[in-house]
Amino acid sequence: MNFKVNAIIPAGGTSSRFGKSNKLLEKIGEKEVIKYTVEAFEKSNIDEIIICANVAIIDDLKKILNDCKKVRIIEGGASRQESVFNGIKACECDYVLIHDAARPMITTDLINTAIDEVVFKNALTVATKTIDTIKEVVDGKIVKTIDRSKLYNTQTPQAFRYDLIREAHEKLSGQSFTDDAGMLEALGQTVYILNGSYKNIKITTQNDIDIAKIYLAESN
Repeated sequence: MNFKVNAIIPAGGTSSRFGKSNKLLEKIGEKEVIKYTVEAFEKSNIDEIIICANVAIIDDLKKILNDCKKVRIIEGGASRQESVFNGIKACECDYVLIHDAARPMITTDLINTAIDEVVFKNALTVATKTIDTIKEVVDGKIVKTIDRSKLYNTQTPQAFRYDLIREAHEKLSGQSFTDDAGMLEALGQTVYILNGSYKNIKITTQNDIDIAKIYLAESN
């Protein structure tokens, strides 16, 4: 490739919904959640992986990821958005993929597809079509059934031309967004969908670890 692509993996959360331990350090089989995530990027066409970590787990991450040659660990921020911006400022690249550290079932194939696609589309997010029936509710009462044919559940990675996502974070600093694609949307940029996998779950509770173990067993 005649361009450089970095991955930013925000890992600054406290795992408050998971329990006493940090979910990124929890093991699925033989390896930690964060190890699965990073290994998928290590095997991909990514040039450098920047992990924006909670200070409390930086030493743990260095030990777990000591054999990962593309990894650079920096300090995260007070929020996911701040952590990502820290990562953006640490990048020297043409394109960037942003991926939740707690999505260990991501595949190298999907990462490489996102890299291939973002070169032509400038901004995209992995997503899956919504399969549940969605209701709009006011005061405990259903007021509308939403047409799910147009709905997608957003996942990560999300991929961007570097200058576009940096500009979005600089202009919208201080405002709160749930994902980086939403920041580009707010600035009128077109963001495309890349079909993902329903197995690309985000680890939030202990139950998600159990589900990930099932998916891992299926893939072996």
